[in-house]
Amino acid sequence: MNLYRLIVVFVAVLLACSPIHAQQKVQVLTQDELDSFFAEDDSKIRQIDLVDVAKRIFKGNADQRNTEGEIRTSKLRISGVPAAGYTLQTGFAGVVSANGSFYTDTSSNLSNIVSSFTYTVRNQIILPLQTNIWTPGNKYNIVLDWRYLYFPSYTYGLGQYTNLSDGYLINYSTIHLHQTLLRQIRPSVYAGIGYNFDYYWNIREMNLPAGKVTDFSTYGLTTTELASGVTFNFLYDDRKNCINPEKGNFANVIYRPNLTVFGNTSTWRSLVIDLRKYINLPAGSRNVLAFWNYDWLTVSGKPPYLMLPATGSDPYSNTGRGYIQGRFRGDNMISAESEYRFALSNNGLFGGVIFANVQSFSMQPSNKFGALTPGWGAGLRFKINKFSRTNVALDYGFGTNGSGGLFVNLGEVF
Repeated sequence: MNLYRLIVVFVAVLLACSPIHAQQKVQVLTQDELDSFFAEDDSKIRQIDLVDVAKRIFKGNADQRNTEGEIRTSKLRISGVPAAGYTLQTGFAGVVSANGSFYTDTSSNLSNIVSSFTYTVRNQIILPLQTNIWTPGNKYNIVLDWRYLYFPSYTYGLGQYTNLSDGYLINYSTIHLHQTLLRQIRPSVYAGIGYNFDYYWNIREMNLPAGKVTDFSTYGLTTTELASGVTFNFLYDDRKNCINPEKGNFANVIYRPNLTVFGNTSTWRSLVIDLRKYINLPAGSRNVLAFWNYDWLTVSGKPPYLMLPATGSDPYSNTGRGYIQGRFRGDNMISAESEYRFALSNNGLFGGVIFANVQSFSMQPSNKFGALTPGWGAGLRFKINKFSRTNVALDYGFGTNGSGGLFVNLGEVF
């Protein structure tokens, strides 16, 4: 089977998932064994992941992790991915990423914990910790998004009609502490309150365009920026698996008033609307047609420049595949994306996606939206954990005016 050869790319991943001792011998598989292991014509074939592949190759045994269907257990299932990668904003990077999942009881949604450490050739450091915890019976949903970044990166100015040649480096460090507690008010419907704290320091413009006053300077360049405020949250979520949904709906609305009483230099308010829908298509398969709408609006006031909505500014930095993070920025952002996820092997090990998206940002001072800017692309999926259905996502996205790049995720993009 030709897809088997793609496993070589993930040797580093397998070493982390299945430790190998110095005295172990690599199992050499015959073609018949490979055909049996990756058989696609057996309606009862068990699901496998890269850990199973590692066990078969290095230990000659892949039968110890068999499962029929979804296992709802409180046991913490951990996926680990050490890898080298490349993105437009970071250049080449070394990444160690981990994903843990578990159920608090047999009726709860799947809880998820994600963390990683990234160091790039541009001396960037990215250290997030994100959780989505469901208590027994889904009575409460606890959401954390904590991040530290040292992040020299490009900015291109404000609005929809900037050019790639307008880009220049800004340097800063930042810490984000976002936490939310939601209470179930009826099945799949939640309301709650949170607190978000964002602080940027050592902000500097670097390699400035010659003879040009930047939008950052005009907007208000300072060495520090602070955003602090409570959040009021509404959530509808009937998905059973937030890591890789096969069907269901998700709607999250976050209203954030940043008042001077919380330390802000001025009052400003924002509204985030995050809508997603997943359709099992065709029914009974593992293929999914997914839709995502992510809108970030400034209701009133003037947010700090680095807190303005921007391409890739969602919590998982995934909007606008096909464009570098921060490519477009403005007071208001609307974006929409559709993706079709399909199986490439019946055993769940390999999959693929095709996707398309559009985004638009409001212009200053009119506050009118510019034209819709499209992006599109395709990617591969490699199952790293069959219990939580966690995939390694490897996508290549294209944008307008020669924009494009590689995008890597542990888990689905949305």
